[in-house]
Amino acid sequence: MNFRQIGFNVFSTVQNGINVVTSSVVNSVNAVRELAELRKQYEALSEKLKDYEYMQRSNSEIRKENSRLKEQLDFSQSLAVKNFAANIISRGADNLYSSIVVNKGSRNGIKKNMPVIAIQGGSIGIVGKVVAVGYTTAQIMPVFDFSSSISARVQNTRDIGLVTGNGSDMLPLKMEYIKKRVIDELRFGDVIVTSGENENYPADIPIGTISHVQVLDYDTSLAIELTPIIDFARLETVLIIDQRSPNDKAAGEGDKND
Repeated sequence: MNFRQIGFNVFSTVQNGINVVTSSVVNSVNAVRELAELRKQYEALSEKLKDYEYMQRSNSEIRKENSRLKEQLDFSQSLAVKNFAANIISRGADNLYSSIVVNKGSRNGIKKNMPVIAIQGGSIGIVGKVVAVGYTTAQIMPVFDFSSSISARVQNTRDIGLVTGNGSDMLPLKMEYIKKRVIDELRFGDVIVTSGENENYPADIPIGTISHVQVLDYDTSLAIELTPIIDFARLETVLIIDQRSPNDKAAGEGDKND
């Protein structure tokens, strides 16, 4: 019997086993390291993706903001009367009226009873009027307030009535004093505009659209409900109108001065 050969075979087998085990351990350690590195890379890429998505959202929001501001600027410059763009900084209600507070006040030329309008989604509409003025802020009473009343016309028929608020931007406006005899001429969706009488508001600015008409047996007038043109929940900026001063930035004004 060749003990030397047997010993060599045993030693080779053991050594091979040790190599296999060692190789497996090394491979496992390498795999763990690779997995940890892959996890780091994944986390880094995830953060980059979040940054990219945030940048995309930010760019989209910036584009929308720029478009909205350009729309407002173009409209502001097209008005024949002086106007002041203002941002809404707070909203609330007290015992007298609902309130919208903006970041323009007496130092900017804002005065009490100035009408307030806005352009929203390409539509122009009445917001309300200034009821209180501070040095840097002003308070607006919106058209849906109980105390608000606006002389108005049905745009198509030119019938005149009075639009009042129901106390909440979640409720429709009311239009009164439209005679029953014109009911066949009214249509749902008809636009109601300011009459321009009493010079409280510029004429022909949309207030709302007819959403409901009711005939009351005890009244000679129709009870009309309106959906406001302005979506007050989404309103961010307004234009405060100075009806007594011309707009120096109006289109064509520069040509007149040349």
